[in-house]
Amino acid sequence: MRNVLISGGSIAGLSLAYWLRRYGFAVTVVERAPAPRPGGHAVDLRGVAKQVAERMGIMRQIRQARVHEEGMAYVDARGTVKATMPATLFDGEGAVAEIEILRGDLTDILYAAAGPHVEYLFDDSIASLTERHEGVHVTFERAPARVFDIVVGADGLHSTVRRLAMGPEERFVKYLGAYNAYFTIPTGGLNLGPWFLVHTMPGAKLAAIRPDGPDTAKAMFSFKTDPLTYDRHDIQQQKRILAEKFAGGTWHTPRLIDAVWQAPDFFFDSVSQVHADRWSTGRTVLLGDAGYCGSPLSGNGTAMAVVGAYVLAGELAAAGGDHVAAFDRYETLMRPYVKECQQLPPGGVNGFLPGSRLAIGVQRTMIKMMTSGPLAKLGAKATQKASSITLKDYQAADGPVIKAPR
Repeated sequence: MRNVLISGGSIAGLSLAYWLRRYGFAVTVVERAPAPRPGGHAVDLRGVAKQVAERMGIMRQIRQARVHEEGMAYVDARGTVKATMPATLFDGEGAVAEIEILRGDLTDILYAAAGPHVEYLFDDSIASLTERHEGVHVTFERAPARVFDIVVGADGLHSTVRRLAMGPEERFVKYLGAYNAYFTIPTGGLNLGPWFLVHTMPGAKLAAIRPDGPDTAKAMFSFKTDPLTYDRHDIQQQKRILAEKFAGGTWHTPRLIDAVWQAPDFFFDSVSQVHADRWSTGRTVLLGDAGYCGSPLSGNGTAMAVVGAYVLAGELAAAGGDHVAAFDRYETLMRPYVKECQQLPPGGVNGFLPGSRLAIGVQRTMIKMMTSGPLAKLGAKATQKASSITLKDYQAADGPVIKAPR
């Protein structure tokens, strides 16, 4: 069981590739994109995921590349700050974590850490999976067919591996009632400062801008709606949906919508979670969002991906080739952690996207209370989810036990 195919070359897949190579596995990563995906929105590194990064020896690079922002500031239509959530809140584990890094920057760090001995099949995807006695027969859209001992689906919310091995997406994906969009904008003329600026509007809509570089920033839109029918590969159609939904929006919304048509890195998807009774079948196993997406509202997706990769690789190494035992231990250890991390903040999507002016006022009042008032302890407790697992030490292929650095 030493020959592993990982579908998905993002955070979960590359973290797993690193650990499997460290334990002596032969690793192939297939990724639909033509190269490691650049840009993207900022992601959080929280809780014990920081311990995993330390054990990988990449924490210094992550800190150097992190987004430097003071925290989250809620603004009205004139740009006046009405409530704030500093990044230092709850020991750096609040709504904006101490360590926020652009997804593309973290992917680059993980890609370098995985090293030159990982095989990559870029601009390709799995077409079929057939399990036989000798392994999983895999056909690709472009590359020749091959046989692998183990296949890992680390390919996100709309996982191809999960669909091929376990069934249609609707059996696993739970829509939470909203959609998100992210893209890069030029900052010419905008005086943004060091805060992640958030503007909520009646109708359960939100526009936001967060710092990026000297000349660019990351824009974000969120809105509540019934499930939409659209082509996930038709970017222009998705941009039209966004423009129609936010027509007449306040604050910087018109400017952001104008910029969306030229955005090179536009991303649009539902706010959803993934729930599966089992994360494995035969020699195929799910990792990260493919198996247990928490949605952007949970704020723990990166932590679950990084920690899940560490545990899955460690259990495969410890099991000595028994993938059934390894997968069972992986689920036993990760299930309680995932359950905690998937919990939504108070109010869920309604708390995130208030629908009326009155509800927006209540949201701002609640933020002030959660950060400095009588509900502060509740807010602190809610940030401990990403630390609700104790990391094991695992045996490396060459014998020494891998321990956390002192």
